[in-house]
Amino acid sequence: MSTSQQADPLIGRLVDGRYRVRARIARGGMATVYVATDLRLERRVALKVMHGHLSDDTVFQSRFIQEARSAARLADPHVVNVFDQGQDGEMAYLVMEYLPGITLRELLREHRRLTVDQTLTIMDAILSGLAAAHRAGIVHRDVKPENVLLAEDGRIKIGDFGLARATTANTASGAQLMGTIAYLAPELVTRGTADARSDIYSLGIMLYEMLAGEQPYKGEQPMQIAYQHATDSVPRPSVKNPAVPEQLDELVLWATEREPDDRPLDAGTMLERLRAIEKDLGLAPQVARAVSVGTAGAASPAESRELTKVLPQTAAVPSATVDEPDNAARLRSRTRRRTARGAWILVLVLLLAGGAGLTGWYFGSGPGSLVGVPDVAGRSYDEAQALLAQEQLQAQRQDVNDREIPAGTTVGSDPAPGERLDKDTVVTVLVSIGPATHQIPALSGRSADDVRAVFESAFVGVGDDPAREFTDAADGTVLSASIVPRSGGDAFACTDGCTVYEGDAATLVVSLGPIPDVTGETRSAAERSLDGVGLSTSVSEEYSNSVASGVVIGIGDRDGGGNWRPGDTVPLRVSIGPKPVEIPGNIVGMSIRDAVAALDALGFEVNAGIDDGTLPLGFKYWDIYKVRATNPKAGTTAPQGSTITLTPTL
Repeated sequence: MSTSQQADPLIGRLVDGRYRVRARIARGGMATVYVATDLRLERRVALKVMHGHLSDDTVFQSRFIQEARSAARLADPHVVNVFDQGQDGEMAYLVMEYLPGITLRELLREHRRLTVDQTLTIMDAILSGLAAAHRAGIVHRDVKPENVLLAEDGRIKIGDFGLARATTANTASGAQLMGTIAYLAPELVTRGTADARSDIYSLGIMLYEMLAGEQPYKGEQPMQIAYQHATDSVPRPSVKNPAVPEQLDELVLWATEREPDDRPLDAGTMLERLRAIEKDLGLAPQVARAVSVGTAGAASPAESRELTKVLPQTAAVPSATVDEPDNAARLRSRTRRRTARGAWILVLVLLLAGGAGLTGWYFGSGPGSLVGVPDVAGRSYDEAQALLAQEQLQAQRQDVNDREIPAGTTVGSDPAPGERLDKDTVVTVLVSIGPATHQIPALSGRSADDVRAVFESAFVGVGDDPAREFTDAADGTVLSASIVPRSGGDAFACTDGCTVYEGDAATLVVSLGPIPDVTGETRSAAERSLDGVGLSTSVSEEYSNSVASGVVIGIGDRDGGGNWRPGDTVPLRVSIGPKPVEIPGNIVGMSIRDAVAALDALGFEVNAGIDDGTLPLGFKYWDIYKVRATNPKAGTTAPQGSTITLTPTL
């Protein structure tokens, strides 16, 4: 066992209590295939497990389940049987029959070009399997050599119906154009639609590749190849391989016509033409039609290559030790073989025709007929119920929340439109009851990012540019939140928590942090600080005995109250120094005491220490002496707080 096999955690595991995983067979973009043992039925099976990273993708899950449903509806020896589909925890899986061998891609890689006998053998089997699918209304959509399995016992089967769709739902979106580009029909490139004739185109490309040894279109980029599919005509394979009969040339050209209407209607029509060519060429496909499932272990690469031994070559090398019969004997022997072969072919054709007729009756108009699920979206439940009843399907209502579709209107159905079901099957009709509600917790004091996440988890939209205010709260803190109902009406507060509907809108008010403190700064410095946070300024000058001229005293109140916001104009109070006051003229002649009291009341400092030149005049003489002069002079002005010197009479 290889290192990668040993590292695979699924090997040795018991899946769903039933399937013991033995070894890994293959790995693709969507799933990994293992060989496992079904412990209940004691048989070897192939276990297809979806990759874990796709388990949450509903598109891939539906494709995975679609593969099981599509293949399970087919009972043909040339279609890989699907036995079971299930879920083990987060792991989705399919259980299919195990076919030791190789794929057609591996055979082409080894031999490059196949003989006409080999090509007819493989195409006969593939067309038989696809004809069964087309009769059941299933389009494969991903026909390519990788999906053709060549078993060791000679059985040839087509598998991987992961892209299959009912023919009534034939529109493919861009994400669904996942078929390999080399085999993609032109209508899938140009119009995004597919039906049974799209599978025919892919078969035509594959037939060309088997005969010519290469694909008809090449390019460095996938879009170059897609463009050639949409604009060019596929050449005759005999250009690359002159041994190709003209009949197969014509079949390739017919299958690869750019217009779907010019191709065979379906795989059954193409199979009829292929068998007519086989008859013309005197060749018969050597297709093993056993339907039992082998239980042998996984084939080794060397054993897988033995598959080519069951595909007939165009000529056998005669033994040198055996005498060749004469021409007459050889002709008689060939005639007997052809007569016997013709009888068996006639019996087989009659059996197939009878089986096809019985199958056609059973599925077309008999008890096994299937009906397509109509599109019931955008209606009332009663209308949807009546529409399903027309198709002999039963309706069952299920209410669902939907943010876009009004309450009472149908959202869709399960199964989806286009699915084909037995008559009287119950179809769940999904009816909108409007958007869901969510309870929002208290938001004040939380960061804006946290609050945005809370609303977005409730599918409530939040504007990218919330209102912002300067507050003492930290920058980015939510101050308040309000809800604008999706149904209209007045907004309501949600700061302390509220109930919202999905689709409502929220508006936030977020703190910018404190407004810059510019007290004590110069006027120019204060203006620069406020302008840096988006605030304009208007200057008012004030007298101040304590603040120097040109220095900011503070800012005024906001007009209308509330918090400052970017774009507001802030009133800036700037000092122009102390206010000048007139020294009263009647100070002269007053007693020293009265003069000191009058000047002090005006905000002046007074120098009353009167000196007569010999002894200082004490406070007790203030009532005796009078003011003879002042400095500055009475009648002039001086700034408040300045000192006035009194000169007394002696």
